[in-house]
Amino acid sequence: MSVSEAKIIADLASRLTARGLTVATAESLTGGRVAAALTSRPGSSAYFQGGVVAYANQAKIDLLGVPAEVLALKGAVSEECARAMAEGARRRLGTLLAVATTGIAGPDGGSPAKPVGLVWLATATDRDTRAVGRFFPGDRATVTRLAVRAALELLSEAIA
Repeated sequence: MSVSEAKIIADLASRLTARGLTVATAESLTGGRVAAALTSRPGSSAYFQGGVVAYANQAKIDLLGVPAEVLALKGAVSEECARAMAEGARRRLGTLLAVATTGIAGPDGGSPAKPVGLVWLATATDRDTRAVGRFFPGDRATVTRLAVRAALELLSEAIA
């Protein structure tokens, strides 16, 4: 974990705890790394309720309630899927906030329409759901690392 990532996590932990907010994660390409980052600090049980690593499409449907139609029409790597994942994690884990990640870390699996490095992130709150698409060039480890940081930053913006 970089110094700047540790600072983001410390700030998130402080703000979440001070406001009595709870958070959940819904992760695909990051494989639980966002949850691991959020729980890396002592006292994280005050704000972190849990996370779902839903790598397979069926897991996204069964565990997070992502509509099968979203996956069939838009795919797992899409704004719609990221939104549904975040909303599903928030609903299923009973939190005030949730953050979701989905994308293509590579080295395989990309296409011209959805290249390796394409990542969709979303946050769901009691007010709204926000999704952003990013492209992170690099190998699998780099794409994943940058996606975790982007998820933490998006979560930070959601509680600003």
